Amino acid sequence: MHSAEKADKFQRGIAHFNAREFFEAHEVWEEIWLLEPEPHKTFLQGLIQVAAAFHHYCRGNSWGAELLLAAGIVKLERFPHDASGLDIAALRESAKDWARALGHNEKPLLDRLPRIAHAPPAAPASESAHSAKNMKNG
Repeated sequence: MHSAEKADKFQRGIAHFNAREFFEAHEVWEEIWLLEPEPHKTFLQGLIQVAAAFHHYCRGNSWGAELLLAAGIVKLERFPHDASGLDIAALRESAKDWARALGHNEKPLLDRLPRIAHAPPAAPASESAHSAKNMKNG
């Protein structure tokens, strides 16, 4: 599979996830995962497990969702907050919130299902240093 095709499938997986089509996201990402080397293979597996967790939840399997969320979170913890240009930190936090709720036998509302956002752009190093200096002196 060419890199352009992989990139397209990756983005389609995100679109499916954000449309709450978790099974489809899982399937598209799995096509890439099968061919991907580490460490991206583990990153994709984390996304796949989170998507599968929400698929299970939507089908009434809270126990399976909790298990898959835990597995996906462990894998995604290995990656930076902005891995692959995505806001992975927000996805991890949302997945943790869901796992905690499910662990307490809560049934979160479907309108609380997370979406995957693109990571906010990083401030240039000189701008970050300038802002930190202004905060310290302000």
